[in-house]
Amino acid sequence: MGNSSLVDYKRISPNKSVPRNHEIDTITIHCMEGQLTAETCGEVFAEKNRCSSSNYGVGKDGRIGLYVEEKDRSWCSSNEENDNRAITIEVASDRTHPYKVTDAAYKATIRLVADICKRNGIKKLIWSDDKNARINHLNGVNMTVHRDFDNKTCPGEYLYTHMKDIAEQVNKLLNNSDGGSKPTNTYIVKVKNDILEVRKGPGNDYPVVTKVKKGDVYTIVKDTVKDNVKWGYLKSGVGWIGPTGTEINKK
Repeated sequence: MGNSSLVDYKRISPNKSVPRNHEIDTITIHCMEGQLTAETCGEVFAEKNRCSSSNYGVGKDGRIGLYVEEKDRSWCSSNEENDNRAITIEVASDRTHPYKVTDAAYKATIRLVADICKRNGIKKLIWSDDKNARINHLNGVNMTVHRDFDNKTCPGEYLYTHMKDIAEQVNKLLNNSDGGSKPTNTYIVKVKNDILEVRKGPGNDYPVVTKVKKGDVYTIVKDTVKDNVKWGYLKSGVGWIGPTGTEINKK
């Protein structure tokens, strides 16, 4: 099972049930109702008297926090059954309607969910506007929201109305990984520099997740241009690498 390698910050909450009693087959995305950082959210869940937590949190800057390991159940959705089968994710948001999230948080959430699905064998993410379909997992639906189980606005209208898009974006990433449909813009590259940094996203503003050595060969399954530099997403799933035009040779 493990935890996501995308995590930037870790602070395990005492508010959890160990271990969860159901396999992971559901994603539940919440809003923080505050433009918090991953660290601040972790501090909140570290308070035992709050009796609440989530598996992950995505800060306003897109940094990701781990508060309850995937093997354990978080206390997040006002529903024990849901939290035993779901990975719960709190996302930084505005405090008022429609509880909008930043672009950085939105994109990081999609990357995180795709990573969770891939590692836990969730082949496709399916959303439904029908509450009954969500809570009863009808027709393969595997996304729920906090308002399904309690009188809450969570995850706010912004995220709620973007759930279909989140599912579609996640499925694109899953389809571009091992076992998915054939991706576009696929080509083989060979590292030419002695050391080349791999980043979490396309661009130097994203943190480095690993480094690859001269001679290493990778498959690019997606590319994009950021700040007039071409970046490629590696099929290995480790992140983005670039600039492909000068530091990597097509093999």
